[in-house]
Amino acid sequence: MTDSIMLAPGNLRRVHHIALNVRDMKASRHFYGTILGLHELIGVEVPETLRELVSVGKVANFITADGTVIDLFWEPNLEPPNPDPQKAFTRANHLAFDIDPELFDRAVEVLHLHQILIDSGPLSRPTGRGIYFYDPDGFMIEIRCDKN
Repeated sequence: MTDSIMLAPGNLRRVHHIALNVRDMKASRHFYGTILGLHELIGVEVPETLRELVSVGKVANFITADGTVIDLFWEPNLEPPNPDPQKAFTRANHLAFDIDPELFDRAVEVLHLHQILIDSGPLSRPTGRGIYFYDPDGFMIEIRCDKN
């Protein structure tokens, strides 16, 4: 294969969206929208291709401050690879959200207040701080900040 038929660095500009399968849409919408504070797309904000699925409750869309969309697809029969999230195997390791260092402790407090299952942390590293926890379906999430 020659370089002329490959994508060049910078051709892929950003992550457009991330799609996650969820077993309990109500719990997942509460987790991503209320606990993590992501904006849920409604009405004309919903991509036209997903409006029908959103209207019947099979999809919910959230957006981060930088414009990355997280699509939740309702799969009521979804079973985790292992009921223990620390032993679950998936090709994805975790989804990390960046937060202002001044808000990191507040984020940890919110997780504890809502009794969210914490995997590890809060951790301090030379590059910053992080905490790892699980969403309602056992998918690992990280909230991290750069060094203050």
